[in-house]
Amino acid sequence: MSYGPDQILDGVGKSDYERYLKLSELLQLQPVKESWKHRDELLFTVVHQTSELWLKHASAEAGQAAAYLKDNQIRSALRLFPRILLAIKYCHESLDMLEQMSPWDYQQVRRALGHGSGFDSPGMNSIRKAIPPLGVEFNRLLGVEKIDLIQLFIRHTEFEDLYLLAESLIELDERMYLWRHRHFKVVERSIGLKVSGTQGTPVEILSRLNNFTFFPELWDARTAITNYAIAEEGEN
Repeated sequence: MSYGPDQILDGVGKSDYERYLKLSELLQLQPVKESWKHRDELLFTVVHQTSELWLKHASAEAGQAAAYLKDNQIRSALRLFPRILLAIKYCHESLDMLEQMSPWDYQQVRRALGHGSGFDSPGMNSIRKAIPPLGVEFNRLLGVEKIDLIQLFIRHTEFEDLYLLAESLIELDERMYLWRHRHFKVVERSIGLKVSGTQGTPVEILSRLNNFTFFPELWDARTAITNYAIAEEGEN
């Protein structure tokens, strides 16, 4: 359906801009001043709500990219990776705002969270499920070309699209890693290390999760390439 210049959209709001974006509903989703246990509840809520929206977007784009790859449309998939990466970047950068709270102020906000925890984040759980299928399709495409990772990187100009896909996957993995590490440091800076989070999970356990990677084979390939180059030099 197309709307003319005088078309009035249905919904609540003074303008089509407000009605289309459902701003009346959106701006009521943050705790009102009268209910605050601390004024930084607004800051905390905005950071996390916007992150959930960006993760929703990233997951949708990752799902579409996987669908394109399944149809062997590598270039169409590649065009979506910058969107996914930017969405994760925005989540990463928004953590800077949380560090505007002092450790004591965070303790006041924490009282309002109940058992709320980042482990329950729908956005995080969604993107964690959306990323692995990209690797599945990448490995399938390697099989179609009858080439392994080492040869892909060595002969990357012959398989440009597939090489760019490999680099996009590892960049996505790196962005997720950096975001998790950043989040851990924000938690440590806010509540310390040898304590437990809102669900009783020791903060130290979070640090162990930082080493997780979605595509370890792409990281291991770097070592293999280095060893391959060293062996080749030895032969010469």
